[in-house]
Amino acid sequence: MSTPAGFIIITNIGSIRLKFLQNAAPKTTAHVAKLISTGLFSTGQSTFYRSDFVIQTGLYGTNVQNPVPDLPVNETALHDRVTNDRGAMAIAHFDVPDNGNSEMFISLQHNEHLDSAYGGYCVFARVEDDESFAVVDEIARVVKGKGTVSVSEVTLSL
Repeated sequence: MSTPAGFIIITNIGSIRLKFLQNAAPKTTAHVAKLISTGLFSTGQSTFYRSDFVIQTGLYGTNVQNPVPDLPVNETALHDRVTNDRGAMAIAHFDVPDNGNSEMFISLQHNEHLDSAYGGYCVFARVEDDESFAVVDEIARVVKGKGTVSVSEVTLSL
C-alpha cells in the first residue's frame, strides 16, 4: 500500500491540512499513516498541549493503547534533509536511541537546533495552506494561555 499524500487534523478550532514529505522520510510517513489509519487520534482524547516554539500533539497522557511499535530509525539525515522551520511537522522523541512513535509537533518558527539535537527531529510533513497556518497560530495562542485544544479526528488525504 502506498502512503497517502497527506492528512488533516480536525480540532475544535479548525482543521490543519498537512502534506507528507515522502522523499525526506518514507518510513516515518508510512508510520504516521499507519497510526492515523488505526484511528488512534480520532478517539477524542488527543490534544495539542504544548506551545512554546512548537505546538505538540499525540497520545501522551491518554489511556489510548497504541498497537503500533516505535519507529525503527530516525530518518533526519538519511534522505532529502528538511529543516524544522515554520510549518514543518516532526516526530517527537526522547534522547537517542529513541526514534519516536505517536507524539509529533509543528514548528511555530525556524527551529534549526531541532535538526541536530538528540539525533535530530525528523520532519515528515508540512502545513499546506494559509487557512491551516491560521489554525496553527490560534492553537498556539490558546495553549500558551494554559489551555489545550482537542483533536476530534485525524484523516488521511489522497
